[in-house]
Amino acid sequence: MRSGLITRKIGMTRIFRDDGTHVPVTVLRLEKCEVVAQRTKETHGYDALQLGVGPVKVKNVSGAMRGHFAKAKVVPKAKVVEFRVSSDALVDVGAEFGASHFVSGQIVDVSATSKGKGFAGAMKRHNFSGLRATHGVSISHRSHGSTGQCQDPGKVFKGKKMAGHMGAKRVTVQNLEIVSTDDDRGLILVSGAVPGSKEGWVLIRDAVKKAVPDDAPFPAGLLGGAEEEVAEENGGEDAPQAAVDDAENAPDRDATAGDGDQG
Repeated sequence: MRSGLITRKIGMTRIFRDDGTHVPVTVLRLEKCEVVAQRTKETHGYDALQLGVGPVKVKNVSGAMRGHFAKAKVVPKAKVVEFRVSSDALVDVGAEFGASHFVSGQIVDVSATSKGKGFAGAMKRHNFSGLRATHGVSISHRSHGSTGQCQDPGKVFKGKKMAGHMGAKRVTVQNLEIVSTDDDRGLILVSGAVPGSKEGWVLIRDAVKKAVPDDAPFPAGLLGGAEEEVAEENGGEDAPQAAVDDAENAPDRDATAGDGDQG
């Protein structure tokens, strides 16, 4: 089991394949993703890698975290996340991950915090159909209708779908395809929409329901030829610079979850 990556969402754009078909993609960018610490079964009871990414002002980092980053000999990071890995997939502290950690055509799972929608009604939040537009319904056409029962049990059960806060929660979208990667610019192009707003943090991992490709670098795709040989250049399309510019300027789109509860 390999480590995942912490990326920043730039936006959405599209690229064209050789046959002329276009693919909508989300552009994710690596910002010096480095190993901050290791967690081993002998010491901590489990195997994991702690990764840090993104610049941050030192004055905004607590004293404890400054010492933590100093021990790893890396600059303070804005975002730190642990990824469970197998014992043979541990990477040395200070190693930097590259976009080639994932290969073209690989299936991945992505996680992020969805865009907050505030207080939303039952029709928007849960896709309710609403009440009749005429004949007996007065004013409350978009209400959710009856919520309780009769005298027995005489209460509203916990978890009943009603109006309430929508979005701003962790969302995982499974089985998205890696269209292409670019180590030089640290870009990963993922097919389709990814939850979260622009400039938000996105976690990307090997898919749990699909096998990892044989050409995916193990234990990791590192910059500078650190530990293992990085897989050879894949056959996917290179992301043109125009794709990045389009993604930064395009209107943001948020992936929706299957239960209609995410924004």
